[in-house]
Amino acid sequence: MSEPIPRARPIAAARLMKRVMADHFLRLDEAARDPSRKVAWCNSVGPGELLHGFGFEVYYPENHSAILGATRKATEYIPYANARGYSPEICSYLTADIGAFMKGFTPLKKAYGIEAVPRPDVLVYNTNQCRDVQDWFRWYGRHFGVPCIGVHTHRNIDEVTDTHVASISGQFQELARDLAGIAGHSLDMDRFRDVVRLSARCSQLWEQVLRTAMARPSPLTFFDGTIHMGPAVVLRGTKVAVDYYETLLQELRSRVSDGVAAVEGERFRLYWEGMPIWGKLRSLSEQFLGLRSCVLASTYCNSWIFNQLDPDDPFDSMARAYTELFIVRSDPVKEQYISRMCADFQVDGIIYHDARTCPNNSNNRYGMPGRLADRLGIPYLTIDGDLNDLRLYSEEQARTSIEAFIEQLDQD
Repeated sequence: MSEPIPRARPIAAARLMKRVMADHFLRLDEAARDPSRKVAWCNSVGPGELLHGFGFEVYYPENHSAILGATRKATEYIPYANARGYSPEICSYLTADIGAFMKGFTPLKKAYGIEAVPRPDVLVYNTNQCRDVQDWFRWYGRHFGVPCIGVHTHRNIDEVTDTHVASISGQFQELARDLAGIAGHSLDMDRFRDVVRLSARCSQLWEQVLRTAMARPSPLTFFDGTIHMGPAVVLRGTKVAVDYYETLLQELRSRVSDGVAAVEGERFRLYWEGMPIWGKLRSLSEQFLGLRSCVLASTYCNSWIFNQLDPDDPFDSMARAYTELFIVRSDPVKEQYISRMCADFQVDGIIYHDARTCPNNSNNRYGMPGRLADRLGIPYLTIDGDLNDLRLYSEEQARTSIEAFIEQLDQD
């Protein structure tokens, strides 16, 4: 008789998260139709705390584009942005989002009855991720005829110095002066400090959530993390996010105490390095589940842990948090980080996702996998694909490669 296929164990807090995310988008929709309220667009690791400090409702286009990817609609709309002159080689978040907007489509309509993304009063970016966010936001700035302002960060940093922090902090403070004119009032420092305090607490809780996966067996997977990180991305700086992660953490700690496994019969523990393949999260999750292998840790989900945030020093601590971010750092720093993660989570293998249109979040292109394999003695697999453009992903090839990789682990 063949061995029964393990069953997925849904996380109960997911129902609460769906309500939290629905409330977020509905509030944005209401704000966009209310002349007395202001909406700011922000990139996912941009200065959201500053915007909340001014009282803006904050919308994150990357989150919207990830939804396009997860609902497998992104590939349909990418060509429209390509036809406008945006290369197929650049960020498919950008091309999917702009293409969908050009055709008047949003997945928010089916999910929440929302007809369109909220019209911005200002677009605010930080290039700590890549230049694409700047070009992405400037397209919308031209379309809506609203200000598009941002912070230009350092790249490939070894040690983050006081000089780095001072330069970014100064840009944040200059940004605050510009935002005051758009908001119609100066920054309320008490409110700003409170937002930073809540954001710091959200980060602490989110880190604790992810670190429950250090348990054997792990109570959650990377695929769970890509879903439950939603409030950490779009609602950090709010009490709603803090309350949500307190609820989720309690459930996961109960799972650890009771020995409840996210992957029944967990045999191998894997690290995911790189972007998710949004349109294939379910099929990948199911494949690893069937192989009794738990992808339990990642760089990606940890990108919204900002332990440096300090309400007593909001500008400088924000500058440090957004400059010590993994994506901004040099390869030696990244390798040290991944090495610590592999040790902490007792990882048996590393999976690198080479996302065709996201070179800044694909860390397999300059010899890192080989260096880490030599350093850690941990085997690795590289999967070719993309975050949103499924034309760049071969499911059959990926499935075969994953099966062979798990067989390799079985033989070691």
